[in-house]
Amino acid sequence: MTPPPAAVDTEAAVALLARLVGFDTVSAHSNLALIHWCADYLRGLGIAPVVLPDPSGAKANLFATIGPMVPGGVVLSGHTDVVPADSAEWDSPPFALAERDGRLFGRGAADMKGFLAIALTLVPRLKTLRLTRPIHLAFSYDEEVGCFGAPALAAHIRRHLPAPALVIVGEPTSMQPANAHKGMHCFDTEVIGREGHASAPQDGASAIAYAAELARFIGKLAAERGATARDERFDPPYGTFNIGTIAGGTARNVIAGSCRLTWEYRSLPDDDVAGLIGRIDHCQAELAARLKAEAPGGGISTEQVVVVPALHPDPDGTAEALARQLSGANAARTVAFGTEAGIYQQAGLPTVVIGPGDIAMAHQPNEYITRAQLAEGGAFLSRLADWATS
Repeated sequence: MTPPPAAVDTEAAVALLARLVGFDTVSAHSNLALIHWCADYLRGLGIAPVVLPDPSGAKANLFATIGPMVPGGVVLSGHTDVVPADSAEWDSPPFALAERDGRLFGRGAADMKGFLAIALTLVPRLKTLRLTRPIHLAFSYDEEVGCFGAPALAAHIRRHLPAPALVIVGEPTSMQPANAHKGMHCFDTEVIGREGHASAPQDGASAIAYAAELARFIGKLAAERGATARDERFDPPYGTFNIGTIAGGTARNVIAGSCRLTWEYRSLPDDDVAGLIGRIDHCQAELAARLKAEAPGGGISTEQVVVVPALHPDPDGTAEALARQLSGANAARTVAFGTEAGIYQQAGLPTVVIGPGDIAMAHQPNEYITRAQLAEGGAFLSRLADWATS
């Protein structure tokens, strides 16, 4: 007998979402309680998850397979961490799911525990189906602060699994497939000068002044990118620099002995990022040489602290084709925010971004996902399950 179509029970998904939102998984905290709860849930369904701790042991990824261990499966990828929530700005406790007028409020409801909830809700139904292709679950840590967990998941897939056909990253796109986003490259720069009294500038070397010169050069590159390198699929249609923080000095009448910049570049998929950063390195080297001439113990150093690869469009690839087929979309679009998708794509896995919820709700007070979006996401995964039996 042919089994009935797979289905995701929206009420069950809401109940699971409530459990997931109840875990305070702000990136500064551990996600282990949520990961162990998910692992126990899967074990209760006869599935053996793999928990992959981070080097500190304070956080972990989770990976699980439902169905046969054969090539051609689909990875459902989502992050478990959320951004901070100030309770004073919320109309209800951020880590307790609340429903008002069909909206489900809670930190992470849209970004992206709603997707995790419908994926977990589908698992009992998957167990009853004769899957010919496996469905894999890949839940990560620390996406919000630099996509630090996903590389280990991508490596686990490459080392231990028959090659999946594609990865679906369930970030909130209102269930519209996205095939491209910008990359993110974050840097910390430290400038060491020489302190002295402000009345005798010849005896010191201002770290702030040198940091300002580097900042001006980065600003020049930012203006250049807006004028030359453009991709009209994005808003804005060019790579963007931003200097996020600058801090240094001790007092108005003291020559600053140190200064620190944090800055980033959001790259288009086809940008020559290495070439751009190389120009900044060259400027930094020239500034450092001048600084050392003034203060032999001085210097400038830059550390890259985050690399989130851009997602490149692959309109003829298996990931976008299946996402369009299952969602009914005529075409894929781009998104302005970064995701873990580029990490999987760099690992050789066709990847697309599609998930329930509105990205405009993410990172906001009173973040929510609608019941309708949760149901639409469930219907999409139900169709994916039926595809996995064909």
